[in-house]
Amino acid sequence: MKITMVGTGYVGLVSGACLAEVGNDVLCLDVDLEKVRILEAGDIPIFEPGLQDMVQRNVAAGRLHFTTDVERAVHHGTIQFIAVGTPPGEDGSADMRYVLAAARNIGRFMTDYKVVVDKSTVPVGTADGVQAAIADELQQRGVRTPYAVVSNPEFLKEGAAVEDFMRPDRIIIGASDEQAILLMRALYAPFQRNRERLIVTDARSAELSKYAANAMLATRISFMNELANLAETLGADIEMVRQGIGADPRIGYHFLYPGCGYGGSCFPKDVKALIKTATSEAGLDLKVLSAVEAANQAQKHVLGRKIRQRLGDDLTGRHFAVWGLAFKPNTDDMREAPSLELIADLLAAGATLTAYDPAAVHEARRLLGEDPRIRYAQSPNAALQDADALVIVTEWKEFRSPDFDLIRSRLKQPLIVDGRNLYDPALVRGQGFDYLAIGR
Repeated sequence: MKITMVGTGYVGLVSGACLAEVGNDVLCLDVDLEKVRILEAGDIPIFEPGLQDMVQRNVAAGRLHFTTDVERAVHHGTIQFIAVGTPPGEDGSADMRYVLAAARNIGRFMTDYKVVVDKSTVPVGTADGVQAAIADELQQRGVRTPYAVVSNPEFLKEGAAVEDFMRPDRIIIGASDEQAILLMRALYAPFQRNRERLIVTDARSAELSKYAANAMLATRISFMNELANLAETLGADIEMVRQGIGADPRIGYHFLYPGCGYGGSCFPKDVKALIKTATSEAGLDLKVLSAVEAANQAQKHVLGRKIRQRLGDDLTGRHFAVWGLAFKPNTDDMREAPSLELIADLLAAGATLTAYDPAAVHEARRLLGEDPRIRYAQSPNAALQDADALVIVTEWKEFRSPDFDLIRSRLKQPLIVDGRNLYDPALVRGQGFDYLAIGR
């Protein structure tokens, strides 16, 4: 199939590369000329395991192309994916200007039947807005070219996005046009050869499914974080609690790991957007999700609070080693990352720090600037030198089995503040460390 992907951000680039991987002819559109030049050269602007090799392979095979030419992109694909950003506005609602602009461009240049697919995470009712925008452009042109609008939300985890796309657990298609549904079934057939994974719904149900999934996962995280804080106060071990409740098949073990809060491009934004949609569109107050958001914001400050409780409110002259900057492992994404709140708390209390992350240092420099109070190390161990404590924020695999003797020798005092519960407290404390974890 000929496919156009409007937007080469996280969703657009992964989706375009994976669709090209199974033999489709994919043209990716972006307004950023420099980004297109980088992509055509086989480089990628984000860190995602397996993605660069896939992009290079499909560019070389002639199945994956990039352009800034809007008219060329509209003429290319029978299926037009809209995968542009929907950043949160000041009131928490999703900013739809880029989605609607993409829809209008399609209506402005289309000359034959198109299936226009909303791949971006969008509020309920967006398909209607996209349909109206295209219809308005066609009316201004005085033509009656047929088209269909489909909602096809993405369910990609950063750090495992390529695997998620190539081996999906479900594919949701929100549409009423039979021809569009048949084309979408054909498009996704290579990704579900061993069993049917495609669920056909109406567009509004598909749009709500994406928000509901992220809101449910965010709820589990915040609930476990609150339980961890309670366990710590009551003298219980949240890891034992997690095993106890996770063994219940109605609950399961996924997303039951307590920590220092969730971040990223999806959970914070989508929880806010769903709360705003409920308030403005339905007049409903989603009390549970409001509590989820508040609990998460508070949890991002738990590491700073633990440090001040142990070392005092005034951290002037104190220096800390910080392991992990990205909001989760296997990505360089620092949007809403807990590390940003920790760093702000440490600096506000007068401290300095040396940070290490395998992928996100360049993003940290962009976000934090060249602050003389913040240094960056080339390795985890290099970050430890002369630090008053080690603070772990992101659960990268390389942090899971460290050399504790080396850590103790480099720290000024044997203090580890673990925001991801990576270690067995008895083991670490048995080696002479003061070990502060989450709910343990």
